[in-house]
Amino acid sequence: MKTLDPKNKTALQGVAVVLFMGAMAWASVPLYDWFCRVTGYGGETNVAEAGSRDIVDQTIKVRFDASLERGMPWEFKPKQLEVELRLGEEGLAFYEAYNPTDEPIAGTASYNVAPYGAGLYFSKIACFCFEEQILMPGERVDMPVSFFVDPDIMNDADAKFAKHITLSYTFHQIELPEEKQAALSVEDTDSGSVN
Repeated sequence: MKTLDPKNKTALQGVAVVLFMGAMAWASVPLYDWFCRVTGYGGETNVAEAGSRDIVDQTIKVRFDASLERGMPWEFKPKQLEVELRLGEEGLAFYEAYNPTDEPIAGTASYNVAPYGAGLYFSKIACFCFEEQILMPGERVDMPVSFFVDPDIMNDADAKFAKHITLSYTFHQIELPEEKQAALSVEDTDSGSVN
């Protein structure tokens, strides 16, 4: 059996380390995302198909926050600063977005809740953040989010003393989807044609 000389062995080990580190870097984002969704770590929230079956008398305040990624030209803000609701009760809030530019702009919202421990108990039923948003020039829209705070929060040693939860969104500009670009190009061509 032939053995590798020390130079080749070191080179092979170096390539193996680089490949392993590349694989770990590639897998880290989906693994971290999965970890946050399962544990609520980092303020990650849950998604529910319907509201809670249990509603209790204890109330909690939900505050709303909005921000924009640097360079995102929209205006974005919550329509209400906070709501108070019973644990398990479905809440509905609205955010307003406005595109003051003269071109269509697409965006997507990232979100979290604070305190982080409450993320495991904060569930969204419907949210504008589940889809990309496209605003035409000068368009202003109200975007809803429906949610509830699971009454199980009362059984969590870390989260049960939370008197309020802050739901934060940050809008990021993204590329305009190709089908929307194509539709706009057709509209521009049609509006510029001579009859």
